[in-house]
Parts: sequence; C-alpha cells; structure tokens
Amino acid sequence: MTRKVARGRGPAKRCARKRSRPWRSASVCGTCEPFAITTQPFSDIAAPIGARSPGRRSAGVGSQAWPRDAQPETNHHHRKTDQMRSSPPAPASAPVNGTDTVPLAEQAPAAARVLPLPKAMRVLHWLTVLCLAMAATLILLRAELDGRALRQWLLEGHRHFGLLVLVLFALRVGLRLRLRRLPPGPPASLPMRLAAGATHLAMYGLMLALPLLGWSLSSAYGKQVSFFGVPLPALVAPDGDLGDTLGTWHLNAAWALLALVLLHIGAALWHHLVLRDGLLRRVLPGKHA
Repeated sequence: MTRKVARGRGPAKRCARKRSRPWRSASVCGTCEPFAITTQPFSDIAAPIGARSPGRRSAGVGSQAWPRDAQPETNHHHRKTDQMRSSPPAPASAPVNGTDTVPLAEQAPAAARVLPLPKAMRVLHWLTVLCLAMAATLILLRAELDGRALRQWLLEGHRHFGLLVLVLFALRVGLRLRLRRLPPGPPASLPMRLAAGATHLAMYGLMLALPLLGWSLSSAYGKQVSFFGVPLPALVAPDGDLGDTLGTWHLNAAWALLALVLLHIGAALWHHLVLRDGLLRRVLPGKHA
C-alpha cells in the first residue's frame, strides 16, 4: 500500500515541476493526464509579452498556452489603442454648466482677442479727458463765485485748459496719421460701427471748434489771449455783436460736446458690463490693458 501511494505521488510531483517549466518536454502518464499542459516553444517564452499575439495557441496538443484569465494586461491596452486609432478624433471642447460642451475656440471670450491701443494714443486720450474736465469745472465755478480777481483767474484757467485741448487735438491727429492703422477692436455690426464712427467724428470736430470759438470770442471782446505767458494773435477784429454770437455758439458747442461725452461713456460701460467684449480695455492705462 505504501509503495503504491509513493508511485502515485511521484508522477504528480514531476508534472507539477513541468507545469512551472513549460518549455520542457511534456511526456506525462495517464495518472497525471488532468494536470498536463501543452508545451510552448522557448522562443515564445523568451519574447516580450507585448510581442506575442493575444490568445495564441501552442503548437502541441491540448489547451491554450495562456489561460483566458491569465492573459497579460497589455492585450487590453492594445485593444484600447486600436480603438483610439480607428475612431475619429473628438473636437476640443469644454464643459458649460456641467452639461453641454462647446468648442474651446468659441468659448474663449472676445475680450481675450482685443489688443490695446498704442501707449501714446492712450496717454493723449486721458490727457484730453483731464483738460476738458478742468475747463468745464473752472467755467462753472466762475459762474457761481463772486470777486473780480477770482473770476478773472478762473477765466484764465479755463482758457489755458481749452488751448491745451486744441494742442492735444493736433497731437492726436498727427499721431493717428502716422500710425495709419490701429489694432482691431472687437467685432461689431455695421450700424454699430457707423454710429461709433459718427460719434467720434463729431467729438473731434467739437474739440477743434470749441477752443477756436472761445479764442475768437475773447478776441471779439477785445481781450488778449495768452498761453502760459505767450501772447497769441487775435483771430477776429473787436466786435461786440460778433462776440455775442460767438458766445452763443461756444455755449451750444460745449453742451453738445458734453452730450457726446456722456453718450461715449455710456457706450463704453455698455460694452464693458453687458457685451464684455474688452473694448474699454483698449484705452485703460497700465500693462493689463
């Protein structure tokens, strides 16, 4: 009995050793036939796992060289790679509200594509705003205050800032002609572009006419006009009636310019707060503009 048990265990042990070394010969007896596995060429064993075809069967008799549950994970990786190569590339998109997707090129805000104006243009723009504000403030204060000397001082300040607007106007026109082309602004419809162009043209015309009307008004009343101590020639001969007419024109032009400036500010805020197209950033000072 003991001898038969030893013989029964011997082949099973030998077959277990062969299972751990499948490249050796697989001559098994009938006793250990359930444990038999087919041989596999040594070249396939030594080859990299990724180089063998998935599910390859051996040249011998019997079952699969690699059981289905023991297939290397690289086979799954290759199947994924083949699927990715066969499927068309999906367009780049980004989630919106966690549900829908839109292309990234369309999702990018228009403000990111708007370039600022040249630094010289921005400086002249804000200097013009400052001079217009100071000229309006001084002449309004003159109408509310008493005292001959103080009123004369406020009038002289009003004239100086008005003449500065004229100088800045000439500089802006010269710089605009030199640059010829400015960085493009945000896309807009044709009526909006026409309205903006007409508003800017009217503002430029009034910034030229308003100082010249004030200069002519002073000359018509026989007042000497000076610019920081430099006397300027009279534009018209002294004439009281002409002075009254020029005074009316000067006042109406000032109110018209104020209305256009308010319209200009409202349109800029509408672009910045409602459309958010980055138009206001074109004239803002600083590197972030």
